[in-house]
Amino acid sequence: MKYEAVIGLEVHVQVRTKSKMFCSCANKFGAEPNTLVCPVCLGYPGTLPVPNREAVRKAIKAGLLTNCTIAKYSKFDRKSYFYPDLAKNYQISQFDLPFCENGFLQISGTGFSGAPLPEKKLGITRIHLEEDPAKLNHASGATGADYNRSGVPLIEIVGEPDLRSADEAYAYLTALKEIMRYGEISDCDMEKGQMRCDVNISLRPEGQKEFGVKIELKNLNSFRAVHRAIEYEYWRQSHILDEGGVIRQETRGWNDEAGESYLMRSKESAHDYRYFPDPDLMPFELSDEEIEKLRAELPELPEAMRKRFEESYQLSAYDAGVMTSDTALAAYFDAAAKLAKQPKLVANWISSELLRLFGETKTTLDVCKITPESLAQLTNLIADGKINGKIGKSVFEEMFATGDAPEKIIADKGLSQVSDSSAIASVVTDAINANPKQVGEYKAGNERVLQYLVGQVMKLSKGRANPQLVIAELKKQLG
Repeated sequence: MKYEAVIGLEVHVQVRTKSKMFCSCANKFGAEPNTLVCPVCLGYPGTLPVPNREAVRKAIKAGLLTNCTIAKYSKFDRKSYFYPDLAKNYQISQFDLPFCENGFLQISGTGFSGAPLPEKKLGITRIHLEEDPAKLNHASGATGADYNRSGVPLIEIVGEPDLRSADEAYAYLTALKEIMRYGEISDCDMEKGQMRCDVNISLRPEGQKEFGVKIELKNLNSFRAVHRAIEYEYWRQSHILDEGGVIRQETRGWNDEAGESYLMRSKESAHDYRYFPDPDLMPFELSDEEIEKLRAELPELPEAMRKRFEESYQLSAYDAGVMTSDTALAAYFDAAAKLAKQPKLVANWISSELLRLFGETKTTLDVCKITPESLAQLTNLIADGKINGKIGKSVFEEMFATGDAPEKIIADKGLSQVSDSSAIASVVTDAINANPKQVGEYKAGNERVLQYLVGQVMKLSKGRANPQLVIAELKKQLG
């Protein structure tokens, strides 16, 4: 029997703030275990939480960026459960009155497998704000708890069960990560635990409206793992159903090395957590003016930016995707393209040379010595025919190393392109005299040899001759 997968994602995103959600401890990654803690985030009796205003603002912004309705009245609740990562034995979260509800985002392009995806609107049920639990580290038969993460502001983005494939889930996560980074909500570094994902998946016979029994998958630490886990779980559940078995609601972990899921526990229901309003925290009331003020601060989103780059700068969809793959890179390209005579040339130099040098030197844009203005100047020199691409590459590498302006490097090194017709004619004559065999082949009708002769002229001129003038002069002298 053929089955349709019904998939919903619960995505946890750490909010980028200076301090934790309910105390003044620093919110940063990489410190020695249990050094960024205080009585509040360690759950000492008698301590009182104080909400982080910036975390609340960014949670609301995350909702606005994903087309959510923002609640004018919201509150925090206590979610009770016992586990070593939770010092208080309850988590401050939100239950029935979250900050954001009923949103959506669009996906399109290609999935992880490279298969094309049609544009699709995917619902977001809610976004609520809570505190992150501690991190448990398992090693050598023992478990250690690092409470540096305890109390870090965390938003949970609960998606509607609108996904139907592993590729759609991958595209959804990619789009969500872009939005969160562009909005400066989070850096979404999965290696640092700043973005984590749980998958809810059920199967139903094709054509059936009712959902099947839901399985929750945890311990997914990359988008690739999400894709693999969904495909594995589809295979596992369909195999059970085909053999007449029954799927039971449960939570399963994912072993990425083995490429399979495993049983963790039977699934809890909401009443198991004994939610009730947190008595230490007042409810939040927002006015229309406050919401609109936050809306006015929203940035241009990547999808809109890609379309603008394609229309305004005549970039291909692929080039626009590369230029918007990172918020800083998008701003860098945009600034350079506005000053360039040929914005497409700017994109080419970023893709082929700048990103290559970043990879070779293991550096990033935040320490790059080439300013957008300098890059635009370089491409304008090439567009005006004052230097050619080969000279441009040498100049670019010097710019990358020193930060000097292209005109200064060209002047200091004597790299100006030779466009004087008499000088080019002389070099062309020398190249013709030095290559009688190739000249004979060209005159016999082998026009491909012309490129060889162009190369010889460029070699004699040390790459400084204007290629277009060289071609014209060669054709003239060869008759």
